Amino acid sequence: MRAEHLATERLEALAHIEGAPGCGLPRVLLVCSHNTGRSQMAAALLAHRAGGHVVVSSAGTLPAAEVEPDVTQVLTEAGVDLADAFPEPLTDEVVQAADIVITMGCGDACPVLPGRRYLDWPVTDPEGAPIAVARGIRDEIDAHITELLVSLPST
Repeated sequence: MRAEHLATERLEALAHIEGAPGCGLPRVLLVCSHNTGRSQMAAALLAHRAGGHVVVSSAGTLPAAEVEPDVTQVLTEAGVDLADAFPEPLTDEVVQAADIVITMGCGDACPVLPGRRYLDWPVTDPEGAPIAVARGIRDEIDAHITELLVSLPST
């Protein structure tokens, strides 16, 4: 299932890069180191709030095996389902296809390509944090998403 998902995402990214019809929605890529916390939270919240008006991807420069359980819990509390999410590797195709790349603590490991809008959200890593801290991180990310959605062109 994961291999199929990754292959589909890479093919869709390539189609967007080559300008295939129907690929006109803004594409946002959220990147952190392990793709288990911040970027997963941000991607799920953005997809939920954007209502299909944005193509959302997340990836990690060194992806781990699974999403942090506390991240899943705080998103479920907010009405966002993260059950099928898993950490994904950062690939050239996904970066090239992104209109906006949002980094969250991956530093110099995140590639910078011309023609992309880059944002850095300095958000604390929820790994190993108490659940109350994870909730605060979720709310901080949600505030960033509100600002991002206002800045996107209307579709």
